[in-house]
Amino acid sequence: MVFRYCCRFKFRYHLNLKRQPAGAHRLWSHRSYKAKWPMKFILMIFQSASFQDDIYTWVRDHRVHHKFTDTDADPYNARRGFFFSHIGWLLTRKHPDVASKGATVDCSDLEQDPFVIFQKKWYLYLMPLCTFIIPTLVPWWAWGESFWYSWHVAVCRYCTNLNITWSVNSAAHMWGVKPYDKSITSVNNAAVSFLALGEGWHNYHHVFPWDYKAAELGNYGLNFTTAFIDFFAYLGLAYDLKTVPTNVIKKRALRSGETY
Repeated sequence: MVFRYCCRFKFRYHLNLKRQPAGAHRLWSHRSYKAKWPMKFILMIFQSASFQDDIYTWVRDHRVHHKFTDTDADPYNARRGFFFSHIGWLLTRKHPDVASKGATVDCSDLEQDPFVIFQKKWYLYLMPLCTFIIPTLVPWWAWGESFWYSWHVAVCRYCTNLNITWSVNSAAHMWGVKPYDKSITSVNNAAVSFLALGEGWHNYHHVFPWDYKAAELGNYGLNFTTAFIDFFAYLGLAYDLKTVPTNVIKKRALRSGETY
């Protein structure tokens, strides 16, 4: 029973972690690739199940973070310490600069995306259904799992998913290496990348946010989200995958990266 519990938790963990990186992050926040409607629909449902705000709100905050990184206008400013960038930013009033400067960030593309608008309108219904109700009821009804086991796995998965996502804002801005730009707080952190399925190559990502891999290499072992997108590209549902030429990466690393 414990083995079955752990396997089911691991499956849900991987399924849920793909939701933010591939959808709200790499597709909607940075437009690093394009997706056809079946993939958008899947990512919309996945993102609803992550219970981290609707796509529009998540993307707006993330774009503000990138435009005003390490300033008071950054919603999860790492210069205010680990606790603040990890969870404190959700527990305190936003700095006035977040609202004033955040208003300058263009989100018009999101307002024209029917999947984003639909999810925003029905989020209060989609979120509990996808995050807690379906993950609890399906195992209970389909293969006779204990209702309380199913419920606790759903809640435990959600809490784990939250902290791993937050670690990209905190740990990946504090502990690691800076091979591309030593002047910013974001770092490459292999441990975070392993846990967050490819989101820990953060120094690279802040220098080249439009790269769909969010990393220099497409290493599937520490960047499972790239494999996820590549699979949909193979099916013809993801296309126009943006990357950075190798010579551009090398020049930037030589110009502003740390030397080892």
